[in-house]
Amino acid sequence: MELARVLLVDDDPTSRLTLQTVLKASGYRVDTAASASEAVRKLEEDEYELVLSDLSLESPEAGLKVLAHARNTAYRPATAIITSYHSGSDAARRAGRAVLIEPQDIPGLLTKVAELISERASRRLHRELRQLAG
Repeated sequence: MELARVLLVDDDPTSRLTLQTVLKASGYRVDTAASASEAVRKLEEDEYELVLSDLSLESPEAGLKVLAHARNTAYRPATAIITSYHSGSDAARRAGRAVLIEPQDIPGLLTKVAELISERASRRLHRELRQLAG
């Protein structure tokens, strides 16, 4: 049984494959992208419940651009930055309000992924109920 559809964006093939394997083993349907442009194309072609992106892809801010594009799609997936940097680092400061997930902590990563998808589903349900009532 697949839980949700996730787009994983990371230019490091080893990290991408490792995270893809962990997420798939946990029941998620995972598509991957190795660049911001590939991620944007996939966001336009399919719908995802969650977009996980490395912060630095082909440029230092490319991951943030992917998340901004995802948030502007009609289906509005949950979004998070995957980073091995600690919360006080320059990379974390550049991420601003983005949710930061450390991939080394697999149980924490899976917990955060489930929380993000659940929060998104809850927001969608509330939005639909408001539309029906209004």
